[in-house]
Amino acid sequence: MNLTITIESAELRFKQIVEDFFISIYDDKSLSSHGIDHHRRVWRYAKELLPLIAGQQSASISQLPSKLIIASYLHDIGMSVDPGIRHGHRSRDLCIQFLTNNHLSENEYQDVLEAIENHDRKDYTGNTSVNDLLAILSVADDLDAFGFTGIFRYSEIYLTRGISPEEIGHLIKDNAGKRFDNFVKIFGGSDELVQKHKKRFDILYNFFNEYNNQVISYKFGGQHPAGYCGVIEVLLNLISNKKVLKEFYGEFEKYSFDPVIRWFFEGLATELS
Repeated sequence: MNLTITIESAELRFKQIVEDFFISIYDDKSLSSHGIDHHRRVWRYAKELLPLIAGQQSASISQLPSKLIIASYLHDIGMSVDPGIRHGHRSRDLCIQFLTNNHLSENEYQDVLEAIENHDRKDYTGNTSVNDLLAILSVADDLDAFGFTGIFRYSEIYLTRGISPEEIGHLIKDNAGKRFDNFVKIFGGSDELVQKHKKRFDILYNFFNEYNNQVISYKFGGQHPAGYCGVIEVLLNLISNKKVLKEFYGEFEKYSFDPVIRWFFEGLATELS
């Protein structure tokens, strides 16, 4: 089996129709950090992980890219209607709609539906096989939770769920640490890949270390957001005003005086470009 050809075949068959379906359902104002670009990145990370399991003998490996591209593009589509912890269930329902629209048998894609529904259960218990669809989807999703992008994603979803700015730093560090440990547990055989993503993990982890130190004395709601807490305050204002990220960059000069806010949003822009 030539993995490159199998991946290209999966993209040729599904990429356009699954992107079109996603865009027809998802409004970026629902949760801009989890729009189509997040799902494109998850698919990119999934392709990065696939060669690490290509040598394993598995009867289903030839079908994995086709199933994985669907799961990668639809795992968070349910956030269009529910940004809470049940979004996986909502995403499963919408995936069934996608399968029906494209005359694909629901029975043949049960593993895709189960992976989508359960991808956000981050307790990492059990002995998950490296060639399990859910394991690959979950890790690919986790890899997009690091770096400047991860700071944005975590902050938007936690704040949208009503978690206070005073709490989010510790919760994010704990959750991200579990994600990175699980990634190393499953794909730690590739030192190059681990080191690549550890640098991205460290950006997020160090950010919230500094944030937790500042939040003890920071007063939210002031006229001049500043520092690490200022970054979160800017994101909180975006959420409150239902603005997407590109609208913020149109008024970036209002915040560019602060070196941390400038550093963060320039780093985010570089990652997202």
